[in-house]
Amino acid sequence: MTNNLAPKRNSSPAAIATIILVVLGVAALGALGVYTDILWFGQLGFGSVFTTQIAAQAGVFVTGAILLGALAWLGFYVAYRTRPIYLKFADERDPFAAYRMLLDQLRKVIMIGLPIVLGVLGGVAAASQWKLVLTWLNRTYTGEVDPQFGLDISFYLFDLPFLTAVVGFLSAAVLISGLVGAAVHMIYGNIRFNGRETKVAKSARIQIAISAAVYLVLQGASLWLDQYATMTSSSGLYTGATYSDVNARIPGFQILALISLVVAALFLITAVIGRWRISVMGTALMVISSIVLGGAYPWLVQTFQVVPNERTLEAEYIKRNIEATRAAYGLDAVESSEYKATTDATAGALRQDAETTANIRIIDPALVSASFKQLEQYKQYYSFAGHLDVDRYTIDGKTQDTVIAVRELQQSGLGDSQSWYNNVIVYTHGYGVVAAYGNQRSSEGQPVFLQKGIPSIGALGEYEPRVYFGENSPLYSIVGAPAGAEPRELDYPAGDGEADQTYTTFKGDGGPKLDNIAARLAYAIKFQSEQILLSDAITNESQILYNRDPRSRVAAVAPYLTLDSDSYPAVVDGRVVWIVDGYTTSNNYPYSRSENLSQAIADSGTNDTFARGSVNYIRNSVKATVDAYDGSVNLYAWDEKDPILKTWSKIFPNTIKSIKEMSGDLLSHVRYPADLFKVQRSILGSYHVSDAGSFYSQEDAWMTPNDPVSGTSVTSGSLQPPYYLTMQVPGTSAPAFSLYTTFIPKSTGEASRNVLKGYLVADSDAGNEAGKVSPNYGKLRLLTLPASTIVPGPGQVQNAFSTDAEVSRLLNILRQGSTQVLNGNLLTLPVGGGLLYVQPVYIKSTGETSFPLLKKVLVAFGDKIAFEDTLDGALDALFGGNSGANAGDGSSIVVPTDPTTPTDPKAPTSSKAAALKQALTAARNAMIAKDSAMAKGDWTAYGKAEADLKAALDAALAASQ
Repeated sequence: MTNNLAPKRNSSPAAIATIILVVLGVAALGALGVYTDILWFGQLGFGSVFTTQIAAQAGVFVTGAILLGALAWLGFYVAYRTRPIYLKFADERDPFAAYRMLLDQLRKVIMIGLPIVLGVLGGVAAASQWKLVLTWLNRTYTGEVDPQFGLDISFYLFDLPFLTAVVGFLSAAVLISGLVGAAVHMIYGNIRFNGRETKVAKSARIQIAISAAVYLVLQGASLWLDQYATMTSSSGLYTGATYSDVNARIPGFQILALISLVVAALFLITAVIGRWRISVMGTALMVISSIVLGGAYPWLVQTFQVVPNERTLEAEYIKRNIEATRAAYGLDAVESSEYKATTDATAGALRQDAETTANIRIIDPALVSASFKQLEQYKQYYSFAGHLDVDRYTIDGKTQDTVIAVRELQQSGLGDSQSWYNNVIVYTHGYGVVAAYGNQRSSEGQPVFLQKGIPSIGALGEYEPRVYFGENSPLYSIVGAPAGAEPRELDYPAGDGEADQTYTTFKGDGGPKLDNIAARLAYAIKFQSEQILLSDAITNESQILYNRDPRSRVAAVAPYLTLDSDSYPAVVDGRVVWIVDGYTTSNNYPYSRSENLSQAIADSGTNDTFARGSVNYIRNSVKATVDAYDGSVNLYAWDEKDPILKTWSKIFPNTIKSIKEMSGDLLSHVRYPADLFKVQRSILGSYHVSDAGSFYSQEDAWMTPNDPVSGTSVTSGSLQPPYYLTMQVPGTSAPAFSLYTTFIPKSTGEASRNVLKGYLVADSDAGNEAGKVSPNYGKLRLLTLPASTIVPGPGQVQNAFSTDAEVSRLLNILRQGSTQVLNGNLLTLPVGGGLLYVQPVYIKSTGETSFPLLKKVLVAFGDKIAFEDTLDGALDALFGGNSGANAGDGSSIVVPTDPTTPTDPKAPTSSKAAALKQALTAARNAMIAKDSAMAKGDWTAYGKAEADLKAALDAALAASQ
């Protein structure tokens, strides 16, 4: 008997197996990722941070998935159970017949699969809000209330964001449930359209009406929360509720919320009695009310009541904005005083500022990186950062500003010698720090190092010099070996007279151990290298070091922090540590102005490219350290009063240490963070005034001047950066390590006036007593200049330097041939009863191995300028032949060559530098002789001087090669 039925088509076993393998592979990769994270966090001592995050995300995911999935299933289930059994269309046309047949065949699959798919999507969306959930559950009250509703500030920081997210999620879930139910009712004919007539069966009416009622209740809750959102709205003249918000928009939100509840009740009545008209009329009334109360009425109040009397009516609310903004940015305790700066440079004027002038930093950290590389790099596989850091150390009992850098490993310098073994096993770490005096230079213009060399020697004493964790460390290294094994890691290269390299073995606890096949397999997959499984250099004592950038490590163990763009190294208690400043931020502080963090910190000295959001509250709540040898991370609660930090301390208990555990040596290197200072100066430009009328008119608004060295475009991020200096601020009793910035009048284009209006200083000296922060640390002092005093701003001073005839002539001499002139940072100091400008001038030849040499110093005070070989000489020339104080570079320092220290044969020698200096002096004398001969009409002398100038320039060119 022949079977004419076609065989039932089955899925290919190979296809099923492929799908299973793909699913298993994805799951395995995910599991391996979790496994390596558990190992990494556990080794670092922050395992609870990772498990808390995973648990929170999983919990929120499950909650969101169940809510959305259950509501979607309920909508489908109710609609399907109440479908009509028999369905007949009058015109015998059934537009949903095919869909109904398909739904009947796949009912179980859809009833289970659709809620699962929607639930997973909802869970993923909810899981991203795990921080909101945890902070709400662990919220901390501040004890401060907002001026409008009298609610604790914590309501805006923690409650309002959470409640808004919950209402939004539930609204979406109810809407999806209602749409699913309505779709099923339409497919089965409980909802039918016949021309203009719409027929809705009782079951469909009840389900849709109840869904609409629940949705409207949620919308009412959303409208009620919207009134509180006006506290952080930036839609008006300033951030916060304006006059029209308080008197029109907020009452409108309250009325609309009540109308939503009334309309929701009307839908429930419709569900019972079956009349749609009352709910439709209620909905129309709500729409009209929202237009009137939410748009038209506030517009009328703003246009016809506020605009004609804006300055008067908004005064109360502007005052709220000023007070809240200053509090949210830590500016409510700024000490402001008038500084009647003199512009007369009289002899002996700096006598009272001797300590400040002795510490003026003439070494520019943005320019001397090339000098560090040429003088202290030694090998091509070492390197220094492009922009060095400024710190201070106590040398011979005196605080000394220093420019410091870490000699980090740069594997790209290995060239053709790169291999997996070399990159992972041999070349694993950098070596030592290099530090230079900030106020000294050698007779040749080079930095004077207080710590240098390989092995590291200098004034910083003995310390662990190996740098396994740094800003430019390799992706990963495998270190460690059994006791007695031959060292494989290159410690440092051979010096002059030495035949062999020095090798070492990592002795710390810096990464997860590769002591089992599971760990080795997991990391082989993570880093896509089979050598981790095959290499005999890896033993049970081996550790894998990765995530080595200090900021990345802190970000991983403290995911609630916004990190400063600059982590800086310091030698602390015999170790090299990276110090990272962490901020707790929010954009929900009532009435405080919102500031884009990326734009606020952008200037000519910032190379941070990370996108950052807007904030209207910021605290430097955490100081973090990362050990450069073993990568250990310590978090210290720097602002223990911050409610956000208190909240996260509850979420991640025992992960943050008290300030009392900070050593005195560590405290002596803590500094006021630059990014926070930049944000504060951006805010203070407008908020240094306390009068609402002055704020409204912006008659005394300030801005940060452009960096005159780098450019003039504000939009290009070329604002002048703040600078660290040790100085004595007028009104204080002693010098302190400080961070300062200047202000000029806020204006644009041709209307700009580059004159100083303010000078802001942050005390950056935390002291050196263990567990105790100096009471002066973080104090902000604002010096305001009276309108009657005209002090040139940085732009004017730089222009005066460039246009001065004598300075231009001397600079042109320096620029002859292949020599390039580089202007260093233009510093401003409040000394001598006025404001002193100091700018180092470097020269650099165009050769590949050349580096900047500090040859001249420009200074200005009032409308007088001076240009000399040393800062000490320039100050004396500026202040009538005797400034009354000695600068740190008063006598050039001759740096002898250390025969035990390897030198770069390509670096310029002392004899070359001396010849260059002699040639430049001869060129200057020849230029003067030319001018004199031309003025006298003595053409014979003019020809001789021209020949002398050519010979001098040729000699300078030869010496610079």
